[in-house]
Amino acid sequence: MRNATHNQQSPTGDNTGAQPHIGHVYLVGAGPGDPDLLTVKAARLISNAQIIVHDGLVDDAILALAPEHCHMISVAKKRARHTVPQQGINALLIAEARKGHDVVRLKGGDPFIFGRGGEEVDDCRAAGVPVSVIPGISAANGGAAQALLPLTHREDSSAVTFVAGQCKGLSEQKWAGLAGKGRTLVIYMGVHTAEAIVEKLIDDGVTPDMPVAVLENATRSDARALRTLLTDLPDMIQRNTIKSPALLVIGDVVLRADAQDGLEQIKHTLPTMIKEAMA
Repeated sequence: MRNATHNQQSPTGDNTGAQPHIGHVYLVGAGPGDPDLLTVKAARLISNAQIIVHDGLVDDAILALAPEHCHMISVAKKRARHTVPQQGINALLIAEARKGHDVVRLKGGDPFIFGRGGEEVDDCRAAGVPVSVIPGISAANGGAAQALLPLTHREDSSAVTFVAGQCKGLSEQKWAGLAGKGRTLVIYMGVHTAEAIVEKLIDDGVTPDMPVAVLENATRSDARALRTLLTDLPDMIQRNTIKSPALLVIGDVVLRADAQDGLEQIKHTLPTMIKEAMA
């Protein structure tokens, strides 16, 4: 970490016009959980960090890579409860940088995929604070790879879309055309709104028997991959006590996944389920 201030002398030796040194903010993607999936650049920044501002989902093994003298600041977020509001996090990054500190902002997954990294970059740039982004493996990439679930496949899907399943005005979001034949839809933060998501997708024209996978705790030792059909999704989440963090993957590529299969369990009730879903 650089000194808190760096005085540059004028040619006359007078420090009157010296400007304080401003530190650098690094938005670092910590990946979906497995420490082995960190990029080399991310690991290097963490191992040399003096200040780390980290999310709650960053694995302890990743935090353990930081040196002993590193100052750790947790800004963990949980559903409907944030220990530090987003604007407070942005202000914290700027304040530390203005003290001359280089700051590692450690974020789960990739900073620019539902990580609010764009907001942090915008505020840093507006404040005149240098900022860089080090990408990470997203939860979708990591979870799909672990489950041997190809998000695209020449025979099944030539397009993949990421959406947030927990957002303001979910019912007003236009998802028409995002799921169906030849497409893959990946939904982040959709466990608690699964019933509304299923209703919305069916209303938008997705067939109720579209295959769905749920990827829970992607790349971690307690990861689970489960598979069912769209119309059964809310019940399957309840039957298996699925908890966040978990992803929903919708599309024919799901049939290729290495997953606990619920498809056979519901075959005998499928006609009735589809009829109810279409009612």
